[in-house]
Amino acid sequence: MTTDQLPATLTKAQRKQLIVKEINIHTRATFEHLALIVNVSEDTIRRDINELEKENLVIKVKGGAMASAYHHTSEQKAYSQDDKITIAQKLLPLLRKDMLLLLGGGTTIREFIKLIPGNLRITIVTASVLSAVELLDKPNIRTIMLGGQISTYSQMSFSGDVFNQLSHLKTDLCILGTNALDIEGGFSDSDWDTVQVKKAMLASSEKVAIVSISEKLNSTMKIKIANLSEVDYIVTELSPDAELLSPYKKANPNLTFL
Repeated sequence: MTTDQLPATLTKAQRKQLIVKEINIHTRATFEHLALIVNVSEDTIRRDINELEKENLVIKVKGGAMASAYHHTSEQKAYSQDDKITIAQKLLPLLRKDMLLLLGGGTTIREFIKLIPGNLRITIVTASVLSAVELLDKPNIRTIMLGGQISTYSQMSFSGDVFNQLSHLKTDLCILGTNALDIEGGFSDSDWDTVQVKKAMLASSEKVAIVSISEKLNSTMKIKIANLSEVDYIVTELSPDAELLSPYKKANPNLTFL
């Protein structure tokens, strides 16, 4: 539901339901973004988030909230988990023995890591703490964790050391999740530090694959990470021939959709 489709006045229950859905779709959202979506003050959003956290529906973080399933201690089923498993399965053919893979974070990436064959020998570099923890269950994978201050927003490392380490890499493939994807807006996020790390990851890779559930398509956040022309693969749960993807194909015929 877009903003212009919303009822003129939302009840508190409707508002909270919309807030939870928006956070689940994009993994996390700022108070400012949520206030714009439901057309209320940030103070109202903060009160709603406090209540939703008590109900174990979201987790409050600095400047906003994130989906409960994204937290490292959560055993909750991820939002659209079946779709994310479908995306994870589509990524597997991109893997090859002894490749150097640069990996982001997120619930879709987590499903992908679970599906990596146990006998596949590859090296994975990541700045995501949660991805690194998930990779501990894959003994044949050599995991390199980029170190630095950890973002409370994305749980990714960011610092001068991280950027320095990335500048010396040229990986075969980078797989990143995104919070928003749009033809004109490219893929984007709302956290400055996270965006800078993702930009550096793109610059360090020969090929780039962006994973996204279809509900994130045609949406933008405040800070652009890259244009679609800088991406090689778009991976969604949809068939590559889906009508929703047609405008993206027309805009960039060089993109491969999986």
